[in-house]
This record gives sequence, C-alpha cells and structure tokens, in this order.
Amino acid sequence: MAFGWFKFPSNDIAVDLGTANTLVYVRGEGIVLNEPSVVAVEKGTGRIKGIGLEAKRMLGRTPEGVMAVRPLKDGVIADVDVTEIMLRYFLETVTTKRLFQVQPTMVVGVPSGITELERRAVRSSAHAAGSKEVFMVAEPMAAAIGVGLPVETPTGNMVIDIGGGTTEIAVIALSGIVSDTSIRVGGDKIDSAIVTFLRKNYNLMIGEPTAEAVKIQIGSAFSADDEREMDVKGRDLVSGIPKTVRVHSQEIRESIQEPIQAIVESVRRALEITPPELASDIVDRGIVMTGGGALIRGLDQLIARETNLPIHVDEEPLTCVVRGAGRILDDVEKYRGVLTT
Repeated sequence: MAFGWFKFPSNDIAVDLGTANTLVYVRGEGIVLNEPSVVAVEKGTGRIKGIGLEAKRMLGRTPEGVMAVRPLKDGVIADVDVTEIMLRYFLETVTTKRLFQVQPTMVVGVPSGITELERRAVRSSAHAAGSKEVFMVAEPMAAAIGVGLPVETPTGNMVIDIGGGTTEIAVIALSGIVSDTSIRVGGDKIDSAIVTFLRKNYNLMIGEPTAEAVKIQIGSAFSADDEREMDVKGRDLVSGIPKTVRVHSQEIRESIQEPIQAIVESVRRALEITPPELASDIVDRGIVMTGGGALIRGLDQLIARETNLPIHVDEEPLTCVVRGAGRILDDVEKYRGVLTT
C-alpha cells in the first residue's frame, strides 16, 4: 500500500460522512465544515435547490415540486448519485478557499458493518467528488482515536458510537476491531418514536425537525430530578388546524424506550462476545460513548446501571469520528494498520 501521498500535507482531507451530518477536516487546519447531510431536489428535473444547512431548513417546508432528501439512510448510502453531488459540493466549499495543486487524498469514516457494495458507493462518491485516493476507517475505530484511546496497544478499549442511523459498539486492541456489534438504531429512530407518540396520544402531526428539537430539549433515557416540559406545535389530525400541546419529559422518556432499550441490549451483546482478557481491561477502563446520541440526557447513567461499568462521554461527541480520521492523517505511520483501501 502506497502512502507517499502524505508528502502533500495541506492536501489531506478527512470526512465523516454521517447519516445526520457530514464533517470535513483539512490537515493543518482542523474541522472546516459541519453541515447536515440533506439535499433539496426539484422532483421533475432533478435540479439541486439546496445542500446542507440550507436544505435542512427546507425539511417539511418544501413546495410541491421540491423535496428535501437525506441520501444516507441507517448509516449507509441510499442514493449514490445524490451523495456524490453532496460530497462534491462540500469538498468544493472546502477546497475553493485553497489553491490545491493536486487532487486531495481522503480518509473517510465508514460504519464497521459496511458491505462491499456500500464500500464501492463511498469510493465512487469520493472519486467523483474529486479525490485522488480514498482510504477508509471504521467509524468506531476513528471515534476511539479521536477520543485519544491507545488503539495500537494490546489493552482492550470499548467504544459506543451512537449516530443518526446506526449504533456501533466495538472492542478495539492492537489497531483492530476484536468484536463489534452494529444495529441500525440511532437518533433517527428516536425522532420517529417521538413523532409516533405525539400522533397517537395527542392527535398531533409533527415533522422531523420538531421531533429532533423535542429530543434535544426534553428527551432523556433515565429518570432524573431535572424533569422538563415544553410546548410542541403541529397540526391537529382531527380538525386539520395548527395547535400546541404541552409535553412532559417523562412522557418522551417512555415513548423512546424501544430504541433506547435496543441500544442497551446491543451493548450487553457486545460485552458477551468480548474475549475475557479484554473484558477485564474494560472493567478497569470503562466504556467511552461518542456520537450525537451520547448527548441524550441520562443515557450514560442507564448503560452504567445495566452493565455495572463506568461510562465516559466525550466532551465533543459529535466530532469524535472526524477528529480521529484527522489524527490518522497527522500520523499515518502510527495508524497504518487501521486503514483499508
């Protein structure tokens, strides 16, 4: 495997192509882009009307001829063509400010359970977006490196990466993933559980952005003294007119039990298949939680209670994967073993 491309330091780019957000890191500059993975498309012509934050603002608000789509579903590329356009746009946004002499080389964070077909889709999207060489790193591995765990040592480290589309739990030692569990449950499933709850219990129809706001403001996985309430606006399914209801955090906690329990169960499963020597390391070191889902209040306490293990949440869980991919760019010799072409 040739790694001579690292002679062009300013040219290296790391990408976390997430279901909810895409983050781009440029070597020597840090994270230069963090935008929602959303594209607004004109139905008849396929013309692009907006990408990233501009398109996310259109979710649930588009006129009849325009639809806001998320080209990544459950952590994988659902629409290769739209992903290519989105990735190319983000990379052009990043590269136009810089006079790159050669095409950039890219390290992309991908789900650990990615299929060969999905791998090809990532590769073709990156090449079409103007990259010369594409290397991939499993997201839990990148997250572990981003948090600063010593992944190249024989000591076992466990990472729970809860993204928009997937939750990945990996036990890492000697620059490899020893055991991993991946489920297609993440922030999106929690949002849709909130939508379903409000529709059934309050006859209130809300969109994705509102559900996400409810999750962030009053969502929790574990009962705490800090109970909250908020007003939720939507459309009454009976009368068809807009209305507002007041929702309590306890109701939301009960409504998201199914996806939360699925995450807890997958952590248990991952622990069951961990080799005993590494399991003893995890007892000493605990588990690190990363990804946007790590921000759900009380989720760390719930997992700690269910596993009897210490849980550490990174200070910036949303950027762990791209920070890790960036560290790989900074010291490729050290992390050579974690990359795949």
